Amino acid sequence: MRTHFIAIGGSAMHNLAIALHRKGVLVTGSDDELFDPSRKRLLQHGLLPEAVGWFPQKVHGALDAIIVGMHAKADNPELLKAQALGIPVFSYPEFLYEHSKNKLRIVIGGSHGKTTITAMVLHVLETLDVDTDYMVGAQLGGFEVMVKLSDEARFMVMEGDEYPSAPTDPRPKFHIYRPHIAVISGIAWDHINVFKTYDDYLDQFRKFIHCITENGKLIYSSADKGVRDLCLRETPGSVGLYPYGLPDYSIENGTTHVLSGRRRFALQVFGKHNLLNLNAARLVTQQLGVAGQQFFEAIQSFKGASKRMEVMYNSNGTIVIQDFAHAPSKIKATVDAVKEQFAGKRIFACIELHTYSSLNKQFLPHYRGSIDLVDEAFIYYNPHALKLKKLPPLRRGAIVDGFGKENTKVFTSKDALEQALQQIPKSDSCFLFMSSGAFGGLDLKGFIRSIKSTA
Repeated sequence: MRTHFIAIGGSAMHNLAIALHRKGVLVTGSDDELFDPSRKRLLQHGLLPEAVGWFPQKVHGALDAIIVGMHAKADNPELLKAQALGIPVFSYPEFLYEHSKNKLRIVIGGSHGKTTITAMVLHVLETLDVDTDYMVGAQLGGFEVMVKLSDEARFMVMEGDEYPSAPTDPRPKFHIYRPHIAVISGIAWDHINVFKTYDDYLDQFRKFIHCITENGKLIYSSADKGVRDLCLRETPGSVGLYPYGLPDYSIENGTTHVLSGRRRFALQVFGKHNLLNLNAARLVTQQLGVAGQQFFEAIQSFKGASKRMEVMYNSNGTIVIQDFAHAPSKIKATVDAVKEQFAGKRIFACIELHTYSSLNKQFLPHYRGSIDLVDEAFIYYNPHALKLKKLPPLRRGAIVDGFGKENTKVFTSKDALEQALQQIPKSDSCFLFMSSGAFGGLDLKGFIRSIKSTA
């Protein structure tokens, strides 16, 4: 089989390319921009394109399939040639669905928590030697790639997001997967460039519920009123409902323990949102035959997905955490978790405004109250990002007003941000970096080295 990837450098796309390559498929690809870690990983597997750009000559009649990523445009010259030649064209989610047609499909959806829930499920199944195919949105410890495709596995576990599937297919990805078991972890309006109103965004989850197969199962967070009301109102009678809330837990000496029966299980993750994620994962694995005690034994060694509440440094009274949080609900959940877990420490929150929503003046008031519990906030954005997203300039005052916290500093230079952070006393402090970007190239490892050198 010969498959060509249009926009092979994407986070999900390059992992799928590697997965197919490992399966014995002849893979080629193109992209007009290639950055690490995608570039490095494609090179390691012999899949890095020789040149950057689009090359219609790579598309020919001997190809069995084309897989197109969201980074490509509808007028992409390679895509147009594939359509003219009649080569089957798949979006990323369409290809995954085709692969999993004869498997039991588990799809984890929600505005927040879906990556962590998927990672927890995969960690437990891996620990218990339960073979499964999967697709997850972050790098996991112990897993070489973010996608696994096989002929043998009976299950396919997929993180399902609500973003459009392809430049020629506006359907949200999770509508395509047709789950037998579905999860909705939470609903908080985001992606305002795609979903113009909250009702439009909510409607994507309503449709997702109706994509569940007959006699399927829906696991949902009863702690989220919007989710609870939607699931109770929209779920067809043939679909079983499985609500979840917080498990019993305690925090002792900076470690969270979850209680099950008479036993306590020490966790390496923390925060109420992660405890909710844990309960969702427990219900998923329960449907796959994993007993409760087996789950809790296995979840103790789960360290989290990359950049999801990842503790980068914890020594001599100083803690550094990085998190993928960027939407208001995610930032609030992360701040609340850190405040509860590390009671008594000063919290310095560094937030990057990186997405279209976060850089939009009209959306900024949605962040009000999200950082009330931090001692000081440092907010960074790159003016170039505004130009790329064709948004007007942002006033610093609009950002401070939007977050509603007086003790907030705004930066447009990562060097100035780094200098400000260096001035803060490190003792008895927690530094929390929250972004879906990279703070303009801020050297987080260098910041940690500077802490070590003065400890």
